[in-house]
Amino acid sequence: MQKTTVVVIGGGATGVGILRDLCMRGVDAILLEQQDLAYGTSSRYHGLLHSGGRYAVKDAEAGKECIEENTILRKIGRHCVEQTEGFFARTHLDDEAFEGKWVEACAKVGIPTIPISVEEALRLEPNLSPKIKSVYRVPDAAIDGFRMVWQNVASARKYGGRVLTYTTVIGIEQSNNQVVGIKVRNTLTGEVSNIACDFIVSAAGSWAGEIAALAGINVNVQPDRGTLIAFNHRITSRIVNRLRPASDGDIFVPHGSITILGTTSASVNKPDDTVPNAKEVVELLNIGEALFEDIRSYRMLRAFAGTRPLYSADPNATGRGASRGFVTLDHAHDGLKGFVSVVGGKFTTYRLMAEKVTDLVCGYLNVKTPCRTAVENLVEDTSPALMAKARLYFPAYGAELAASRLGSEGLEKVIARIQEKPEKRQLLCECENVTMAEVEEAAADSTSYMISDVRRKTRMGMGTCQGAFCTFRSVGAVDANGLSWGKDTNVLFKEFLQGRWKGIRPILWGNVMREMELTRGIYEGTLNINGAIDNEGI
Repeated sequence: MQKTTVVVIGGGATGVGILRDLCMRGVDAILLEQQDLAYGTSSRYHGLLHSGGRYAVKDAEAGKECIEENTILRKIGRHCVEQTEGFFARTHLDDEAFEGKWVEACAKVGIPTIPISVEEALRLEPNLSPKIKSVYRVPDAAIDGFRMVWQNVASARKYGGRVLTYTTVIGIEQSNNQVVGIKVRNTLTGEVSNIACDFIVSAAGSWAGEIAALAGINVNVQPDRGTLIAFNHRITSRIVNRLRPASDGDIFVPHGSITILGTTSASVNKPDDTVPNAKEVVELLNIGEALFEDIRSYRMLRAFAGTRPLYSADPNATGRGASRGFVTLDHAHDGLKGFVSVVGGKFTTYRLMAEKVTDLVCGYLNVKTPCRTAVENLVEDTSPALMAKARLYFPAYGAELAASRLGSEGLEKVIARIQEKPEKRQLLCECENVTMAEVEEAAADSTSYMISDVRRKTRMGMGTCQGAFCTFRSVGAVDANGLSWGKDTNVLFKEFLQGRWKGIRPILWGNVMREMELTRGIYEGTLNINGAIDNEGI
C-alpha cells in the first residue's frame, strides 16, 4: 500500500497547482486524476487569461483577483502565455450606459482601461465590425491550459511530487472522524487499492460534490456547461470582449494560428456532459457577428464544451447568477478532520486557490515554509546555447514551439533522441510542428496510455487537419517503439479519431464535411480500421 501525507484529487489547474505548492514546501503528496491531466475543465475553455474586466461590475473581488494573478502568471508561466492584450468593444447593439459603469468598476479594482478611437481599433484589428461604437485596451492575454498544467506537474516532480492518472476515488477511509486513507480504482485495469494519508484535498472541479458525497458530506457544486468554437484562422491578434454584462458568445481569443469563440452557459446534471450540439454552434455564430460581421466566412475546425464548477451556498443560484469566486471548505466543520474541498474559481486564479488551500493544510501539518509559487518560474528559461542547438534539428519556428512546450529539460531529452537517431526529427504533425522524437518522449511518460494523452502533451492533431495525417504517423511511431500500451494499433486509431469526431460532428457542413470525408477515406477506405472490407475477398 502506498503512503503519503496529502492526497490531492483532480488533475486540472487547481489540483496540479496545489501539488506543486505542497511539494515546494516539503510536504509529501500524490495527485490522483480519473482521466488524463487537463482532460476536464482546464482544457475545455477559451484560454483567456482574464484581466478581470469581465467581472469588475458584478463581482469586484473576482475582478481584483484576476488582475493580480494575471500579473503573476505572465511572469512565472511566460512560456504558456501569449501577451496579446485585449479589447473591450461596445457594439451598436449594446447599452451605452453600461460603458461608464464598467470603466468606473475597473478603476476601483485596479484594472487599467485605455480608450482608443474606433479608427485606431480598426487599424489594429481590421476584421472588427465597422459598426462598433467604442473600444478600450486591457491587459488580457491568451494562455495554453494544457501547457500550464503540464509545466506545473514538471515543477512538482522536481520537488518529489507523484501523479497517478486514470485513477478514480471510490472511498474515503476514516477513523474517529479523522481521514486515514483513500480507496481508488485504476480505470484501465479495474485494480482496487488503498493509499494511506493524513489529509485529502478535493480539487475535483465539477466532480467535487461527488467526491464529498463519498464521505457523507454535501457540497453544492452546480456543473455549468460552456460550448466554444475553434476557427482555423487568426481572426484577431488580440482578445476581443464585448462590452456589455457577461453573456453568451462575448469573447474571441487567438491561439497560435486559430481563434476560439465562446462561450455559452447552461446548467447540466452531469459534470461530464461535454458534448456540444449544432444549435449551440449556430447561436454562437449569430451572437459573434456583432463583433466580426464576416465570421461565417471563416472555416471552423471543431466545437467543444466543458463544465464550470460553480459553487454557491445558495442551491438556487445557477449559471451566470453564481459567483466566479472560489471557496475553501474545511470539512472539519462537518465532522471529518483532514478533508478539504476547494470549489468555484476560474483558471486565471488557480495559483491563488492553490496557495490558500496549501496554507490551510500546512497550518494543520505545522509546516512553516512560506509559499513561493508567485515568484518561482514553472520551468527554467531555455538558454541561448540550447536554443542554438535546437535550431540545428528543428525548423526555426518549430524550435521556439518545442522549447515553449517542453521547457529546457524536456527539450534536451528530445534533442538527445534526434542526435541518436537523426530520422526522428521528422515532423509527424505539420500543423503544430511536432517531431517524432517529441511524440516518443511524450508517449514514454508514465501518465501516457493512449494517443490522446500524447495529444494533450504535444498539441498533435489539434491543428488544421484534425488528425487526418498525424494519426497514422503517431500510431506507427508508438507501435515501432514497443510501448506496452501501444500494441493494439486498431484501438489506438479508433480512440484518437473518435475524440476528433466528437468536436467535428456539431459543425458538419461545407468545407468541414469535405475534410471529414477525406479523413474517412484514409482510415476506412485505405486502412480499413473498421474492418468493413473482407481481406479474404481481396
